Amino acid sequence: MRIPYRFRASLKAFVGNGYDRGHLVASANSDHRHIENSETFLLSNMSPQEPDFNRKIWRKLEKAVRKLNERDDVLETYVLTCPVFDFDKPITLIGDRDDRYGINVPVPHAFVKSVLTEGMNGKLKLWTFEIPNEEQTKPLKDFLVVTYDAEQRVGGRFWDRISGRDIHDEKVKKGKMWLSDNRRRLTS
Repeated sequence: MRIPYRFRASLKAFVGNGYDRGHLVASANSDHRHIENSETFLLSNMSPQEPDFNRKIWRKLEKAVRKLNERDDVLETYVLTCPVFDFDKPITLIGDRDDRYGINVPVPHAFVKSVLTEGMNGKLKLWTFEIPNEEQTKPLKDFLVVTYDAEQRVGGRFWDRISGRDIHDEKVKKGKMWLSDNRRRLTS
């Protein structure tokens, strides 16, 4: 499905404005098939990100999720990413002023990444991060949030097609940061 032209930003929107074209789905997460990987470079998968955010903490989180997925005790890993807009703050717009339809791209104040795994034992584990769209010096674990709180903030529901006590129990608590190797199983 193609997004109608009048709702699409052009590449010009990202030129010379100081923002990176940040991937919502990382290219390195879709490197099994050429078509999947090429689709990560569509503008519908891009969002304006501060360079020091995109190239540092966001990259670190993407790599950590890939390491989590490689663990022997993880069967499947699912990732949901979305922008966060704080409507109590001004919203910066980038775009091409000469665009025929005047399409501008809003710059998110933060990003949420929710990571759901199914262990080899069938148990679900959930971690949700909310990270402001600016350079960060704190460790990733400091950005873990309660999933239900993140849902309220972005106005949507995460993992809503999964039912049962397991997912509810995971959504009401902040996950603890996982180790990047197989020394410890995903228990808490």
